[in-house]
Amino acid sequence: MHAGDADTTGDSPDTQRLAREAHAGDSARFTDLYERIAPALYAWASIRIRPAMRGALDPEDVVQEVWSRAWKAFPGFDPETTSFRMWIFRIGKNVMLEGFRKIQRGGRGEAGPSTRLFQLANVPDPASAISQRVARDDSIQKLLGWVGALEEEERQLFVHCGLEGLSYTETAERMNLQKDTVAKRWQTLRARVQQFGVPRDMVAGD
Repeated sequence: MHAGDADTTGDSPDTQRLAREAHAGDSARFTDLYERIAPALYAWASIRIRPAMRGALDPEDVVQEVWSRAWKAFPGFDPETTSFRMWIFRIGKNVMLEGFRKIQRGGRGEAGPSTRLFQLANVPDPASAISQRVARDDSIQKLLGWVGALEEEERQLFVHCGLEGLSYTETAERMNLQKDTVAKRWQTLRARVQQFGVPRDMVAGD
């Protein structure tokens, strides 16, 4: 999905500006960008990783691993044609699939079931600080508890529209619904999300 799609729920204009500045060489802006997307990425990983997997694959690890890969790949990111949120979540999905494959193969190393799948060596201090801060955010934890009690269709809407920033068209195709139905249901659900006071830009389109 490109940033200009009419029914996108993706990046805010301010996030798009930061993405352009970061891509132009302002490295501090990458940290600003990642700090904005980290709550959504953490929530997304928390929803997708089952409790039984947490000993090997933790949402904080996902946030840090995605940072490391995104930083290396950032020169190839084009802010004029691609949403930063969509780009980051593509990396996140690759990290998550890799983790799930390792778990399915029993690839947890020789140290036992508590061995982490991603050996996070030399992770930049900002990445560690951001992931820890997000994990300790009470508003995010309360939101995750609420999402866990939703019906499956509402949970999928929250993940696809709210966190991944997919367009209504893309979400409708994934969920086998009409685009207008997705738009109406997401707007209703989004209004309920606002009560949690989550960090700015956690929810796509804020």
